[in-house]
Amino acid sequence: MLLHKNEYPEWFEYPSEFELLIDQNLLDFDPWIILTGDRLKKRFFGLKERYPSRDLVPFARREDNDDLACWEKGKEVVVIHDFASSGNERGESSISFWSWFRQVIEDMIEHNS
Repeated sequence: MLLHKNEYPEWFEYPSEFELLIDQNLLDFDPWIILTGDRLKKRFFGLKERYPSRDLVPFARREDNDDLACWEKGKEVVVIHDFASSGNERGESSISFWSWFRQVIEDMIEHNS
């Protein structure tokens, strides 16, 4: 379902906060969705090709645009605009996982109201 230890970078380990969502099968927060399986692997390896200067591990995507929530080496959560030309993907500011998740809940309420 998630990346296996031999697939993700040595610096990375899934945070316990994220594992809590996975353990409870909380995956869909329309418009955000937690990436799993082949979709996760495709985005993970695609990011390596599109942004080789960044060390990113994606974990969620926004369905109504190309935003991806990722962990980045040396940072907490960054949200990038995937498929933008290298250098224009943003995501320089880092936020905690729970801060990101609070925004996801706000996005879900707004999107579905």
